[in-house]
Amino acid sequence: MLKQNLTFKLTQKLSPQQIKLMKLIQLSTLDFEQRIKNEIEENPALDTGIQEKVSDFENQEEDNFSDNSVDNSDIDVEAYLSDDDIPSYKLNSFNYNSEEEKNTPISSHTSLHENLKNQTNVLILTEKEKVISDFIIGSVDENGYLSRSIEELIDDIAFTQNEIISSKDLKNVLIMIQNLEPP
Repeated sequence: MLKQNLTFKLTQKLSPQQIKLMKLIQLSTLDFEQRIKNEIEENPALDTGIQEKVSDFENQEEDNFSDNSVDNSDIDVEAYLSDDDIPSYKLNSFNYNSEEEKNTPISSHTSLHENLKNQTNVLILTEKEKVISDFIIGSVDENGYLSRSIEELIDDIAFTQNEIISSKDLKNVLIMIQNLEPP
């Protein structure tokens, strides 16, 4: 017998470069400096970034060139730094758009049930009436209608809340709730 199963699996794989980076980040400063020195000694293509002393002959050539100064006022740096050479798709970030975030409206609308519960907190009710009002408000549908009969509400309150109430008590609380806003 064949069975089909749907399973979700989340895995995370690190590349060797990421593993090396994590190991370097975990090193102390002294260990990190020692590691860099060892790598520079082993790999001749790496450079420390510190310029070594220049020989006297090269210093003399630099002195000769320093006498011939170049007038920098003729060079327009802005022309070289323009973004015209870079395609627009490389300048845009597709995972974040600040314009959408700025224009997103935030709704602070409360639901009908929350509105009714806030209004019943202002009313002076006994504990029994609070239980009844909470149950009635919870039974109101999205359109604001109570689709259950009084007998059904009494049975449900007795079953779920362990409160035995009379139809008179329920009707009194129902009238209070019906007088709340919105009508």
